[in-house]
Amino acid sequence: MMTSIGRRATGTLFVLVTFTAGMLAQQASPAPQTQSNPRVPPLFFTETWKQTGLERDVDNDVLSNSNLELHLYGPTSKQIQIAPTTPNNRQDPPNLWTGICNGPVAATLRHKNNFVDLTGRAKIRWQTRAAGFHVVRPVLKLADGTWLIGDHADGDGTTENFVETEFSIASVRWLRLDINTVTTVHAERQTPPEIGRWVEKPDLTKVDEIGFADLMPGSGHGWGGFVNVGRIDVYGTPVKR
Repeated sequence: MMTSIGRRATGTLFVLVTFTAGMLAQQASPAPQTQSNPRVPPLFFTETWKQTGLERDVDNDVLSNSNLELHLYGPTSKQIQIAPTTPNNRQDPPNLWTGICNGPVAATLRHKNNFVDLTGRAKIRWQTRAAGFHVVRPVLKLADGTWLIGDHADGDGTTENFVETEFSIASVRWLRLDINTVTTVHAERQTPPEIGRWVEKPDLTKVDEIGFADLMPGSGHGWGGFVNVGRIDVYGTPVKR
C-alpha cells in the first residue's frame, strides 16, 4: 500500500515532468507572428548604380535597376555626380557624389509599379561615405505628397572608406522637408500648422520615393565636405500603385 508521503512524491514528480515537457514543446515550436513579433519585410529594391565612363552629371542611365526612376531635388541638384572616375584605382563602389553641389540637394528612387509600406520592421541598408561635417540623411515622399527628412545620419568624416550601415525606419524621427530648397520646415508655419518639432506618427503605409539628402553645400574636389552614397537596399512591403 502506498503511503501518503509516497503519493505526494509521485504527484510532485508527475507535475514536474509535465511542466518540463510543456516547456520543451514551447521551445521547439516557432514563435507565432504577431503584431509584437513581425517578420522583417522582403527586399523591396536594391540599387547599385552604373558607372559608364568618367565622373559626370547623373541621369536615369546610371540606374542598374530597370524598375526604378531617379529624381533629383534642390537648385543645384544637377551638379550631383556619378563617381568614381575611370579607371577606379581606389576600388570604391559606384556612387552618387555631392562635392560640387553649391547648396543642399536630395536624390530619391521611385519604383515604377509599387508604393512601399515602411511600417513594422522595414529598414534601409546603404553604403555611405562623408567628409567634413556632412552626413547622409534619409528622405521620404509619401503618397499624399508629404516630404520628410529623418534624424538618422551616417558619416562622420573620419574615414576614407565606404561604410555599410542599416537602420530601422521605426527608429527614425521625421521633420517636414521643403523639397524645392531641400530645407527643413518649421512645423507651426506649415499648412495646416502642427504643434511640436517632429512629425508625429506619419503614415508610412504608402511611400512613393525613398532617397537621401545632403543639407550642406559641397566643397569641390578634394577631401573637404561632401557625401557619397553607394548601394541602397530598401526592405518593405510592396503596395500596388
